[in-house]
Amino acid sequence: MTIDPRLVVTGYGPDGKAVIAGDTLVPPITARALLGQEMYLMWGSPDGGATVGPKAPGPITLPFFAGVGGTRLLLVRFPPASALTGPPSPDDQAEIDAEVRERLPGLIDAFDPGDTSGMHATDTLDYGICLEGELWLELDSGDEVRLTPGSCVVQQGTPHAWHNRCETPALMAFVGIGAKRPA
Repeated sequence: MTIDPRLVVTGYGPDGKAVIAGDTLVPPITARALLGQEMYLMWGSPDGGATVGPKAPGPITLPFFAGVGGTRLLLVRFPPASALTGPPSPDDQAEIDAEVRERLPGLIDAFDPGDTSGMHATDTLDYGICLEGELWLELDSGDEVRLTPGSCVVQQGTPHAWHNRCETPALMAFVGIGAKRPA
């Protein structure tokens, strides 16, 4: 059974009691540059730190990566590699890059232009949990690890890429925390 990402948010009613403030399915964001991936931007907190209570701000899901102290909660569905087509023609690249910049500002900045390996690094501490399927995490050293449902990853700003080498989609949940990279 495929998971349909759903977001349930609690809050406070007029009497100060806890209420369900929201309960909705979250639609995916896609872009040609994402090679069949579906991004579900679930929630985020402002840079500098989260607050809770009746006056807490609503979600901040963009830019894609949080600044220092901010957070992002997202799910990413990775298609099987066998479902992917080749890279776009160079004539389309500017249009494709513009599309992802519009839909997911900040995401493309983590990748080197012209590099089609998917290798990237971010200034975030990321907690990842495999929910469906299998996914391979590759590091720039060549180290790789296979993730199956229940596998948890702590990604500490290292260069990495994700690969779905199976015949079914893989779904990962990520919590990204904006971090400082020591000089």
